Amino acid sequence: MAIDAETVRKVAHLARIKTPEDRLEPLAQELNGILAWIEQLDEVDIRGVEPMTSNVSQPLRLRDDVVSDGNKVEAVLSNAPKAAEGFYVVPKVVE
Repeated sequence: MAIDAETVRKVAHLARIKTPEDRLEPLAQELNGILAWIEQLDEVDIRGVEPMTSNVSQPLRLRDDVVSDGNKVEAVLSNAPKAAEGFYVVPKVVE
């Protein structure tokens, strides 16, 4: 798939990117180079290669799910400009 200056112009318009006319052809050449590199990657034999997220195998460290520092309603609401019944009071924004 080859990209020409007209395709670059169309993509730039759709992306709302202002691109001067003298940059269209160089951009098309750069994009064609990127596509050629991607086509080279298609030639790599990856049969039997497992997908990986890291090059070092490490088990996930898990911790106990423990609730801490709870029951501090007064401390949390102490900085609120206005509070009622354990909740923040804010102006109504939905009609």
